Amino acid sequence: MDSSLLSSDANRVNAAELNAKVNAAVLKSGSDWDDLPEGHVLLRFSAKLGDIIKEAGYSEVYGIELSAPTAEGQPAPFHTLLILQKFLRANAGQVNAASSQLLGALKWRKEFKPLEVKKQVFDKTKFQGLGYVTRLKGVPDSVNEEDVATFNIYGAVKDTKKTFGSLDEFIRWRVALMELTLENLQLSSATQPIPDDGKGSDPYQALQIHDYLRVSFLRQPPEVKAASQKAIQLFSAHYPETLSKKYFVNVPLVMQWMFGAMQVFMAKETVRKMQWMSYGEELHKYLGASVGKEYGGLGPELEGNSVTPRYEGESVGGDVDVNKAAREKEMGV
Repeated sequence: MDSSLLSSDANRVNAAELNAKVNAAVLKSGSDWDDLPEGHVLLRFSAKLGDIIKEAGYSEVYGIELSAPTAEGQPAPFHTLLILQKFLRANAGQVNAASSQLLGALKWRKEFKPLEVKKQVFDKTKFQGLGYVTRLKGVPDSVNEEDVATFNIYGAVKDTKKTFGSLDEFIRWRVALMELTLENLQLSSATQPIPDDGKGSDPYQALQIHDYLRVSFLRQPPEVKAASQKAIQLFSAHYPETLSKKYFVNVPLVMQWMFGAMQVFMAKETVRKMQWMSYGEELHKYLGASVGKEYGGLGPELEGNSVTPRYEGESVGGDVDVNKAAREKEMGV
């Protein structure tokens, strides 16, 4: 890699770190949940929470146990407010719509048991190499000094019928990957409030990369289409405000034109979160130098340096410390 790229990426890292500090100061000064004004949407949402939990018969979201306020007119506990704010931001601050989505998510989590799915052991011949959770430092324009990133490597699929043949099994694997992503966002130890809708960035979101190297868009089997549609529907409904940006890499130009034409039918917020590129080596321009060499960066390969779901015969998934992996990446271990 030439010196100009090293210099360029170093500048991006410095700018990203400065940007993160500035944004953190703005967020801290502009949002105080200890003194919410009367009628604030979080107070109104908090007031409905007890009934929502009772109707759902369940109270956990993203690893956080939701708790209703202990007194009338008071907000819910801080970490409960984090979750409520995510549902509010996903619904443009509309309490009724956010309440409906939260109720649906709670009912689904009660039935699907995603925290148990996260610990499930999967068939490595079907799913190994398809998904990774890692950390990236110095991402340009990020509000964080370090970001959680999930990589979906579709070209690693060796047998589409085997990987996607059982829709339920694929969705369970995909949910396990998402739950690992959320676990590494460390919401339970968060201390910074999330700004109201339209008033700043949510610092507790992950980046998502979809790598289509060696994938044919024109001859997708029906089982692949079914799995894709199911995953989109499920995550849109039950995992709001978990991703800040989606990057689609190694996408042929003709497909980018097609997707570009489809954007007129998409919500502006959805389009804003999507970035397309023809070559994987371009990704470092958007995510900085800590991505792997196959993405134009200086970081190590994903395998062995990331968190993954559990596979047969391996001790991975929840037992891997993604923070340790990130530190080792930085040290060149």
